[in-house]
Amino acid sequence: MTQSKAALTLGEIAAATQGELQGNRETQIFGAASLAEATANEISFFYNPRYSTQLRKTRASAVFVPRDFADDIGAAVIRVENPAKAFEQIAMRFAPAPVQFAPRIHPSAVIDHSVQLGEHVSVQPYVVIEAGARIGAGTTIGAGSYIGHDVVIGPGCIIYPRATVRERCRIGAHVVLHSGVVIGADGFGFELTAEGQQKVPQIGIVQIDDNVEIGANTTIDRARFGRTWIQEGAKIDNLVQVAHNVVIGKHTVIAAQTGIAGSARIGQRVMIGGQVGIIGHVEIGDGTAIGAQTGVSKNLNGGVWWATPSVPLREAKLHLAWVRRLGEFFERVKKLEAKLGL
Repeated sequence: MTQSKAALTLGEIAAATQGELQGNRETQIFGAASLAEATANEISFFYNPRYSTQLRKTRASAVFVPRDFADDIGAAVIRVENPAKAFEQIAMRFAPAPVQFAPRIHPSAVIDHSVQLGEHVSVQPYVVIEAGARIGAGTTIGAGSYIGHDVVIGPGCIIYPRATVRERCRIGAHVVLHSGVVIGADGFGFELTAEGQQKVPQIGIVQIDDNVEIGANTTIDRARFGRTWIQEGAKIDNLVQVAHNVVIGKHTVIAAQTGIAGSARIGQRVMIGGQVGIIGHVEIGDGTAIGAQTGVSKNLNGGVWWATPSVPLREAKLHLAWVRRLGEFFERVKKLEAKLGL
């Protein structure tokens, strides 16, 4: 639920979202919430038939609906092109103001004398910034974060509390790193020798381009040599593992608990669902979509893929249907064998 003291009338909301109102223009709305959680004087939204039951039961005073919506639900409706986006627009009007940190260096921060700080940088309590680091203008470094030697962080970034950016890594402009992110830990490289496992030196870096956002407790390992590269506009969820020398293309989206092994190359505008596993050295082509819990063991070049090992979505659904009918087929075979005396 999103709620504040300032109210908007339904007439104002319809005008702001270019919507067609069916209801009392003077009704006041004080907040925004989901269909299941909304109460009187709040607004919600509906766009997917799977939520029809919640729509019929909602206590919201008004609901954003698609242009072709024709049902009578008892609440006022505002018909718009995109109910979810219209709801988001109005929900932001009721949301609390975002937390802002004033440009300053907290006295508990430990900053080497060689560090270069741009204008209006905010460094919060107990931050450590090592020698040779450069921090761009307007960037915020959250409490307890660690910025390693010779790291470069561009302007307008938000580094949330307790994030780690290790030595020599490069962060572009307007990057968001959420709490617990580790950028530049060693890649997982060992060789078995007569004396046991011997560590393979990991001497590369991580490069993160502009407008990337990385979720809490995600890890992006430095390259064995060269770079692990997250390209412009990529969005990575919480608890994702990106191994050494991986390349993730522009505007790709990766959901939580995905693991990407070393030297995999992910194209542009790829969509990867939660808990996907991708083996090393494979290539995922531009525009590919990979369903949740898929195991990728070969190159994929476009299309929608699912299951383990990954197959085209239509084929995966067919296989699933066959498996679910195996019990029925088994009983039929038993009956046939009995008739034949086998």
